[in-house]
Amino acid sequence: MMDQFETVPGFDDLAHQAALVIETFAAKGFKIATAESCTGGMIGAMLTEVAGSSAVVDRGFITYSNEAKMEMLGVPEEDLISFGAVSEPVAKAMAKGALTSSDASVAVSVTGIAGPGGGSATKPVGTVCFGLAMTVGDGLVITSTMHFPDVGRRGIRFLTVQKAFDLFLKAAGQSMN
Repeated sequence: MMDQFETVPGFDDLAHQAALVIETFAAKGFKIATAESCTGGMIGAMLTEVAGSSAVVDRGFITYSNEAKMEMLGVPEEDLISFGAVSEPVAKAMAKGALTSSDASVAVSVTGIAGPGGGSATKPVGTVCFGLAMTVGDGLVITSTMHFPDVGRRGIRFLTVQKAFDLFLKAAGQSMN
């Protein structure tokens, strides 16, 4: 897994960011979970590459299909039909589902269009929706959508992992002090 990223500019920064996520959450004694679609497990793979990650990473869900999103994370079929798999309501349900189906305090979800095909006028390649759910603090659930430039499938997935790590660190810094 790691070899495929070593030629991507910024890989060392991403590996450092993964280590920072693990270090930050380990120091606070909190566990995390992931719910991944377009990244297919890359977030979890980068996190578990870090020594000591077993103290932090509770589990990850790779829910590439709509069926998996519904069965594993409880994403409502109505949300998938009404909004599509790449939408903030689905990202929110994925994050909440990962949180309730784990022993984690924080869960991050990603669902998007990495390309090269699959985009549309309203959801072009590079559209990625994120969800963040927490049991700590106020039980916050937030969503956001990024429109990454079409830098190729690998690049979009790389940027998605980077943003997911940003969300974990934001959660740790703002809600767990």
